[in-house]
Amino acid sequence: MKTAGSGRINIARLLIGLVIFFNLQAAFLFIISPAAYSPGFEVGGIVGEKLVQGMGILFLMWNVPYIYALIDPIRHRTSLYQAIIMQAIGVVGETILWLTLPPGHPAMESTVVRFAIFDGSGLIALCAALWITHHSG
Repeated sequence: MKTAGSGRINIARLLIGLVIFFNLQAAFLFIISPAAYSPGFEVGGIVGEKLVQGMGILFLMWNVPYIYALIDPIRHRTSLYQAIIMQAIGVVGETILWLTLPPGHPAMESTVVRFAIFDGSGLIALCAALWITHHSG
């Protein structure tokens, strides 16, 4: 039997799932095509490619709590809190990087701003999922 609460939980899952999708998309793109992304970090060659691939691997690792939150955002509420904290750390850290970046690095500035917007959007989606599940569970 479908209840109003299950509809809300599915909306929360959709929001969490979208964040996971975009996080994993970034992870796999960094791993598969690092040369396309290394210039945005002002690094190049094999070292730059391996640095970007390493970031992609980190993105994969960081998504573990998101998966648990997706499976059951009420039962695994702690995982949802962890994902929110991780997104918030990303937004704050990237904002600090952007504010402290010296002039003359337009590629890096653009990359950092994109990451902050990316993580900020994810943070909003995860907070909405938390709010929705809080009011249904």
